[in-house]
Amino acid sequence: MTAAPMIEFWRGGMLESFHSGHAVVFGPDGIEAAWGDPEAVIFPRSSVKMIQALPLVESGAADAAGLSERQLAFACASHSGAALHRDAAAEWLSGLGMHEEDLRCGVHMPWDAEEKTRLVCSHEAPCQLHNNCSGKHVGFLTLNRHLRGGSEYVEVTHPLQQTIKTVFEEVTDVTSPGFGIDGCSAPNFATTVTGLARAMQLFAAANPEGSTRERAAARLTQAMATFPEMVANDGRACTELMRAMGGKVAVKTGAEAVYIAILPEQKRGIALKIVDGATRAAEAAITALLIRQGVLDRNHPTVETWLTGAQKNWRGIVTGEIRLAPGFG
Repeated sequence: MTAAPMIEFWRGGMLESFHSGHAVVFGPDGIEAAWGDPEAVIFPRSSVKMIQALPLVESGAADAAGLSERQLAFACASHSGAALHRDAAAEWLSGLGMHEEDLRCGVHMPWDAEEKTRLVCSHEAPCQLHNNCSGKHVGFLTLNRHLRGGSEYVEVTHPLQQTIKTVFEEVTDVTSPGFGIDGCSAPNFATTVTGLARAMQLFAAANPEGSTRERAAARLTQAMATFPEMVANDGRACTELMRAMGGKVAVKTGAEAVYIAILPEQKRGIALKIVDGATRAAEAAITALLIRQGVLDRNHPTVETWLTGAQKNWRGIVTGEIRLAPGFG
């Protein structure tokens, strides 16, 4: 099956561009709805950070380090490098007796405008604490200390990454056909859209008082939904959508237009991939699917931001609109 048209952009009464993709809604009894090819193989990128954090919790490493729920949310983050994120990474590292140099995520300018301005005006260079994946990597260091692994924890053959791969294949129920290196230098294991949605359903259905894995999955989901500002930041789709749903649903983006949602009250998981990598389309598509599932009020102001609002130019003139492609949502 080919990718299905999902999101359209209209200008002057004409279809200017459209974005196709694959999406699956996975419930307790399996696939409930699908668009495109459910078995399309994708790199889930940062949408799987809660899976990468699962061994951190279920191994006992999180409790041994005394991690808070806020820190667990941060372990699942693709944050903006704002002061609260920079400080959270620094404080967590300090609690481990470790330093910024122990990270292997690399350096990039923070996405947060205020922190970026501070760095530029003070002629200060960014550091790895600003990396959007620094929370995940401090989580890696915490688990790595528990495993007593070597310092190069991002190598695919490292015990930490092999532990993550095992857990990843168990929760997706798919043998990963390969891996790529993510922007933060960690391996990113490929899976199918169905496998990703199945894993999110496992998180959604996890009993907080169940097995070790269920307790860990439920705890991570709740942490993300409770501290959405740690997962992304103000003005970012992940944070604003979770706030709009009142902490009842966890959502997470991944680079190249991947998005997941965990719906605990419905015990459903959602996974989608826009094939051309357009983030704007992935944000619109996940918003549409959340409305479809009845967990996001279509009249909530945040829906206008990501889906229904008019497209405007720099002078505020309305130039077009976003529409759902026929048959989607």
